[in-house]
Amino acid sequence: MKAFGKILGLVLLGLLLIVVALGFALTHLFDPNDYKDEIRQIARDKAHIELTLNGDIGWSLFPWLGLELHDAAVATLAKPAEPFADLQMLGLSVRVLPLLRREVQMSDVRVEGLNLRLNRDKDGHGNWEDIGKVPKPATTATPADATSEPEQPTTAQAEKPAQPIRLDIDSLTVNNARVEYSDEKTGKQFSAESIQLSTGPVHDSTNIPVKLTAFLGTNQPVLRVRTELNGELRFERALQRYKLEDMKLSGEVAGDPLQGKTVTFAAQGQLLLDKAANVAEWTGIKVSANQLRALGELKVNDLDKTPQVNGGLSIAQFDLAKFVDSIGQKLPAMAEGSLSKVELATRLTGTPSSLTLDDINLKVDDSTFTGRIAVEDFAKQSLRATLKADTFNVDRYLAPKSAEANSAKQVRQAEVASTEADAMAGAGSTPLPQSPTKEAWSNERLLPVERLSKLDVDADLTFGQLTLEKLPIHNAVLKANGQGGLLTLSSLRGDLYEGNFEAKGTLDVRQQAPVLNMQTQISRVPAEKILESQGKEPPVKGLVTLNSTLTGSGNSQKALIETLNGNASFVINNGVLLNANLEQQLCKGIATLNRKSLSGEPRGKDTPFQELKGNLTFRNGVASNPDLKVRIPGMTVNGDGDIDLRVLGMDYRVGIIVEGDKSDMPDPACQVSEKFVGIQWPLRCRGPLELGAKACRLDNERMGQVASKLAGERISEKIDEKLGDKVSPELKDALKGLFKR
Repeated sequence: MKAFGKILGLVLLGLLLIVVALGFALTHLFDPNDYKDEIRQIARDKAHIELTLNGDIGWSLFPWLGLELHDAAVATLAKPAEPFADLQMLGLSVRVLPLLRREVQMSDVRVEGLNLRLNRDKDGHGNWEDIGKVPKPATTATPADATSEPEQPTTAQAEKPAQPIRLDIDSLTVNNARVEYSDEKTGKQFSAESIQLSTGPVHDSTNIPVKLTAFLGTNQPVLRVRTELNGELRFERALQRYKLEDMKLSGEVAGDPLQGKTVTFAAQGQLLLDKAANVAEWTGIKVSANQLRALGELKVNDLDKTPQVNGGLSIAQFDLAKFVDSIGQKLPAMAEGSLSKVELATRLTGTPSSLTLDDINLKVDDSTFTGRIAVEDFAKQSLRATLKADTFNVDRYLAPKSAEANSAKQVRQAEVASTEADAMAGAGSTPLPQSPTKEAWSNERLLPVERLSKLDVDADLTFGQLTLEKLPIHNAVLKANGQGGLLTLSSLRGDLYEGNFEAKGTLDVRQQAPVLNMQTQISRVPAEKILESQGKEPPVKGLVTLNSTLTGSGNSQKALIETLNGNASFVINNGVLLNANLEQQLCKGIATLNRKSLSGEPRGKDTPFQELKGNLTFRNGVASNPDLKVRIPGMTVNGDGDIDLRVLGMDYRVGIIVEGDKSDMPDPACQVSEKFVGIQWPLRCRGPLELGAKACRLDNERMGQVASKLAGERISEKIDEKLGDKVSPELKDALKGLFKR
């Protein structure tokens, strides 16, 4: 028995030596380079590819089936002269005996200088679509060919599907590879160059260390990206689960969109793809791009249908203005320090065509927003927003006035100051200015019509305090929507100082000149505060109540004002006409009729009033006010005139009905006798609107009519005194009438 074992051992040793000898003989006596043509033909017949072997083929047989290809290229049979891939060297070795068990055990796999060229032609056909396909014959198929049916698999084949091959590789190395994609129809090109890939042992259900570096590029726009990826790859083919654990991606981006700037980015986390459950996850997200830092998690469901994304995102506080500048972009001009503190936390859901941010907590400088923002359709830019803010200063984020606008404003202020000086000089004896301020409104483009015409938005915003044009608005509410070029302001309301306001309207940008319709209600808001917020010196103080319905068209301030039409009514209560002592002007008129001079200086420069009201009719930028009424202690004022908003000018004829000087120490020169009571004393107010009541002066033309009337009344008194009852009443009335005309 012992001898039998020894004999068996010697036989096995002999067989092994024979196999080794045969392998040595095959590898040394058989040269595969002599059979390149046969190898090419096998590639055509079996793999349906065109294989070009310019370099040598090296090989070994046992115990490793080794293969080395040098300077090889692969093309499709449809275009054999246009290789889509070539390489400098491919080296691999496979253990022979495990192949019999459908196990692939490989040593190091090494690929050098791989070039892969993917091209889509003008008809949209990609060259990779022909890989492994036999070209269609030029002649048409015979009827027998057309009617022949493909061979059906046998029952045994159907019942015994091929089992997956077990993969076992010591390592994989790819050096200096390049992948290029081009689209002839669009002219776009994408490339990945200097690809370096290295892995540890590749086994199913084990972690595989992976390192990948590459330079990515595009031509539309021109971009260059340096990337480096590290992690541990794990695949479980039986469960159809694939993981990339401890993933770290980093790199830099440069190119035309960045205007010479560079973006440094990094991303970390755990990636999972579960094809059996149709789920993908990215957990432990850490992302950075220059100053931006973000954390979060994402999960995608229904990969086999319409993918559904959900997760959370948190962006740490960063300087958005500096970040935008660091990526070569520019924000609209705004106040210094704006957008320097931005922070966001939210839950997100989405699909390939939509994105929703829920439970938003957004901090922008000194403001905090909460609520929801959704883009329901990326293609249509359908925006839906429901936000609530504690406080927000809009002025901080608006563009400052241009140098031209500031210059025009300074010129206008100089003109007003000059006019005011002239008007106030000589105690009101100088003539009225002949024309009001010119070029009061800007011709600059006001609305981004192209963007607004494509807008699909529905917004519901509320603010604890909103600052707009320096006006502090409390409990502000904004509800607006827009679609197809028609924007509707459903409501804009809030509390302003002691009063409140509400506005609604539409903006139609579907036509060449945008059309604006606006309805406004203002209740008991200080008029001077509104005017001061516009940078204007208020001519009046008081609580204003206004109702208006106005329309205009155009895309500049000037165009809108010149086409302004509509109606308005206003009331100002408990007010003051600033820098305008109407009582002093009236005293001057009475003193003139009394042929006396005023003995003292004016006791004040303002005129308080109980109520100022009227109605306005707008026609192409000119507001007609036929029924101005002002109730002032001791007098009543009636007015009739126009306000030309095109040049911010006014022209009013004002009549004052006097009750008399009610002051404790009246000026003797302007004491009112009974014959002056009830007479309407005329003023003319003409000039820049900024002057307000300071532009009002005694109307000398109509003062003559008042003097004639008073002279007629004196003559009538003398007629009554002289004639008494000596003549008939009819004759006396006729004589009086002669002097009253």
